[in-house]
Amino acid sequence: MKDRTRPAAADGPGPQLGRVLLIGGTSEIGLAILAALPLGPAAEVLLAGRDEDRLTAAAATLPCRTTVLRYEAAEPGSGPALAAAAFHDGPVDLVISAAGVLTPQDRLDENPGDAAVLIETNFTSHVTALLALTARLRAAGQGTIVILSSVAAIRPRKANFVYGAAKAGLDAFGRGLADALDGSGVRVLLVRPGFVVGRMTAGMEPAPLATTPEQVGVAVAAGLAGRARLIWVPGSLRPVAILMRVVPRRWWRRLQR
Repeated sequence: MKDRTRPAAADGPGPQLGRVLLIGGTSEIGLAILAALPLGPAAEVLLAGRDEDRLTAAAATLPCRTTVLRYEAAEPGSGPALAAAAFHDGPVDLVISAAGVLTPQDRLDENPGDAAVLIETNFTSHVTALLALTARLRAAGQGTIVILSSVAAIRPRKANFVYGAAKAGLDAFGRGLADALDGSGVRVLLVRPGFVVGRMTAGMEPAPLATTPEQVGVAVAAGLAGRARLIWVPGSLRPVAILMRVVPRRWWRRLQR
């Protein structure tokens, strides 16, 4: 299913991108990254997701041509199908893997089936989609993949340990994928934001060093413009993550969130 919108007249600064695929096409962070990128009217953004109305609304905010692709992260076989659809009309220069859900841990405790959906969306779907897309990028010898990990991947906490476990798996996959693609011409940028104030965290008290989708977008755009392979948002999270790894477990268990 495709839906094209009219190209806008505005142009962005810097070198222009060609075709960009956003997996999780209504993701606040994903859309903030797009807003921070130099997308001129000649660019095309592919928004992949399951809610056609929200995807169409998101497409209307972009200053370039858009194509809406139906994508259900938890649907078997959706990854290869997405790769085929994304490359149908030409090569893809940038893939942003941003699909995700954040389900409260107490709800997962009561409904293990919801945990399966969370793991499928936040981890498994990224693996299957990115492996299929990587094969095509590798064959082209060029392209960039942005993977949205999380500081939660560094050490899962009891307040959201299933989410943390899924992000830990995704983070490990991203690092392994980067190593596997070394020398292929395909670059991986792994992004580790902290607490992001937005739709997914509505009603939650922001954690220290909280950030916004817009700040993550600006940081990712800067990382893409340089040679970064890993970025923390904010950058001050890096030393905090080192401390997180060495806190004794008996103290770590006392954390309430």
